[in-house]
Amino acid sequence: MNLETLRHSCAHVLASAVKELWPDTKLAIGPAIEDGFYYDFDRPGAFSDEDLLRITQKMQEIISRNETFIRDELSRDDAIRLFQGIKEDYKVELINAIPDAVVSIYRTGETFVDLCRGPHIESTGQIKAFKLLSVAGAYWHGIETNPMLQRIYGTAFATKKELDSYTHNLEEAKLRDHRKIGPAVGLFDIYHEEAGAGLVFYHPKGAILRTIVEDYEKREHLKRGYQIVITPHIMQSQLWKTSGHYDYYKDNMHIFKIDEQEYVLKPMNCPGHILIYKSKTRSYKDLPIRLFELGTVYRHEKAGVLHGLLRVRGFTQDDAHIFCLPQQLRSEIKGIIDFVFDTMQAFGFKDWAIELSTQPQKHIGSEDDWQKATSALEEALKEKGLRYDINAGDGAFYGPKIDIKLKDALKRQWQCATIQCDFALPKRFNLSYIDNEGREQQPIMLHRVLLGSLERFIGALIEHYNGDFPLWLAPLQVLIIPIKDSVLGYANEAKDALSDAGLRVGIDARNETLDKKIRNAEMDKVPYILVVGQREEKSKSVAVRKKGKRDIVTTGLADFIKQAKTEAENKALSC
Repeated sequence: MNLETLRHSCAHVLASAVKELWPDTKLAIGPAIEDGFYYDFDRPGAFSDEDLLRITQKMQEIISRNETFIRDELSRDDAIRLFQGIKEDYKVELINAIPDAVVSIYRTGETFVDLCRGPHIESTGQIKAFKLLSVAGAYWHGIETNPMLQRIYGTAFATKKELDSYTHNLEEAKLRDHRKIGPAVGLFDIYHEEAGAGLVFYHPKGAILRTIVEDYEKREHLKRGYQIVITPHIMQSQLWKTSGHYDYYKDNMHIFKIDEQEYVLKPMNCPGHILIYKSKTRSYKDLPIRLFELGTVYRHEKAGVLHGLLRVRGFTQDDAHIFCLPQQLRSEIKGIIDFVFDTMQAFGFKDWAIELSTQPQKHIGSEDDWQKATSALEEALKEKGLRYDINAGDGAFYGPKIDIKLKDALKRQWQCATIQCDFALPKRFNLSYIDNEGREQQPIMLHRVLLGSLERFIGALIEHYNGDFPLWLAPLQVLIIPIKDSVLGYANEAKDALSDAGLRVGIDARNETLDKKIRNAEMDKVPYILVVGQREEKSKSVAVRKKGKRDIVTTGLADFIKQAKTEAENKALSC
């Protein structure tokens, strides 16, 4: 049984149950989504937890009746009259927007009818395992000036075992929520009302974690022939008009004036890299030119979509733009793909999903260029032997793209890496290089990120590891706990030796019990706790306790330093 069809059918059962319980409720839309389904409703009162239970019971009743899904086709006019007659205004609006002369509807039971293209399962009795999850607000068509609807989310699976596994992961995900873990262990916060919503404050530990990620990226980019650049945070709006971003993303831009000249707070990095490319005459011998920037950008995200580190108003992208010859295009794309996978694996992500997004309805550039760009991306994926799905119509306005979504420990997908192939912006900015015959030619431009937004990636990293980072990523790698003040000197001696070896180390010299200090270190998710007393001072040793372990092993200080340093340098993914 097709899972999407099952979930779509379950959404219809949800709508049918709500109509039986509250007949005056108006129906909006109810699609299947990646992990389940939802349906939007318009009714005066808010759905409560008790209401969700009543709806669940009514859905089970409809399922037990084994009602058949019956498809029918009507002319647009007949369909409009049908839904006007039952006062389903949202359905009438949807029909008016359909260009087809004939529309399809589905019926179940004696009274329920819905506008739908289908398909559906044969009957409601085929639904074996479902669960309603939550209620949220949602504007009709996502537009704030439209009515606010109530969206009921749910999920469905072919078997109860699969549903139980999914709901278990949901509960585990709640425990791993980076919005709780991050502030709790002192990584970041985003809730300063004085500063504004959607802005991230990295605390010392969070800044260290981010620096580790950034340093890794810088080293790897330099090794692979990229040149690091830095571009301004504000630039004149004409740049964004030339690129096309102004027309497509103006509502998400921060626009202001300086000396009567309109400027934009940088929402993306590509125009700046284009100007660097244009700063001098380029030869075919210079290409490919790979420019890399950890570029902070700002976007006017609506308050309702802000979500922890995953959706913020100011974030940093590991952005690069590659200017290359036509004959270099596929090899550059394959090189980026390899770079993405190497980077993801280094941080402990071993699984992913790939999508090829094609030409959207609103776009710039010629059809021929779009075909060339799409073919180059698709051929590179095929040559790498990679499985991918087609995401029709979801490309950037200037070119198609490959999206690589990493999967975390709970198999959730996180959008991170993107590779976009662009013929349009080089034309708009009159980019050129001199070929081997002295003629001006236009380069091809690749836009790409590896981890994407560093904020989103760090959020994913926190949830993937549940905050228990491997040694090389842990902001504080070692905590020394002296048993008595009399051995504080040795504790500092050990701290200096660890620091000299490049390890991040602290001392807990508070007037607290040993047990409490160990509990605090465990709560702070420190990989190694070193307990030192008079015996350790005399033997120049440390009593080592690994995070999450109860046993303590005494070893020489020099031996521990050697072992920990090797573990960190090898980027071992567990301590």
